[in-house]
Amino acid sequence: MKRTARAFWIDRPGEGRLRETVLPEPADGEVVVRTLWSGISRGTESLVFRGGVPGSQHAQMRAPFQEGDFPAPVKYGYLNVGEVEEGPSDLLGRTVFCLYPHQSRYVVPATAVTPVPDSVPAGRAVLAGTVETAVNALWDAAPLIGDRIAVVGGGMVGCSVAALLTRFPGVRLQLVDADPARAEIAAALGVDFAAPEDALGGCDLVVHASATERGLARALDLLTPEGTVVELSWYGDRRVGLPLGEAFHSRRLVIRSSQVGTVSPARSATRGYADRLALALDLLADPRLDALVTGECAFEELPVVMPLIASGRIPALCHRVRYPQTP
Repeated sequence: MKRTARAFWIDRPGEGRLRETVLPEPADGEVVVRTLWSGISRGTESLVFRGGVPGSQHAQMRAPFQEGDFPAPVKYGYLNVGEVEEGPSDLLGRTVFCLYPHQSRYVVPATAVTPVPDSVPAGRAVLAGTVETAVNALWDAAPLIGDRIAVVGGGMVGCSVAALLTRFPGVRLQLVDADPARAEIAAALGVDFAAPEDALGGCDLVVHASATERGLARALDLLTPEGTVVELSWYGDRRVGLPLGEAFHSRRLVIRSSQVGTVSPARSATRGYADRLALALDLLADPRLDALVTGECAFEELPVVMPLIASGRIPALCHRVRYPQTP
């Protein structure tokens, strides 16, 4: 008897539905995973849902187990937590994280899943992909003890970076966002909050994650001479203007990108992707990170909920998707 599952597909920009799919029989070295939770990373997945991925970035934006092509039809997503139903004995029955789209059950190589530590609830583990991005950003940024740091942009990635920076000793840290509602999340993470006009200047390091031209300009304003902005925003097909005149050169400011998919060159010789993801899952033992999950729905509701998230009618950092808990 063939094994089936249901998956969320974007049929056309702005419209999605659940489709039934037949699963392949698992081969040696593969696992069958029953999904418990998946997560929607609002920024990237809203861009994909709206059909906003530029043609030049179609290859770079592909998710590991994506089906179809941009703009549509496409099955997209990369925050999936499930239970291994079949596979090697050391994984059987384990809760695992996988970079898989929104689908109720799936078959992947055993090497594509990472066991979730017992100290991390399955529902929180959907944040692993974003915390992994934050880990890589901080490998790129290399903050020092006592640094004056701002994180501009209180979205899912920015809040993850700020949460990890609270572990650095002696730093002066602010989360900066134009939305005053982000102050509550900052407080839950143990981070000082400021509106852009009230943020403290003289920063050695600013991590920018607002995906806005105004936010990046403010990030540059906040730097001390020879300070660095680490740019985490993904702008899709938008062009961004920068204030590179005035005192930009005389202050010897630095802007550097942090590539999500590639391990920081400072760590690439000794750390691979698996190391980065395992570290992210270990860091998720911190219960403060529950503040990044700002909404939840049932899997069956996803075709209705996704347009609301993409349009901003449901404000979200990480919106968690709940799957039926019966086999």
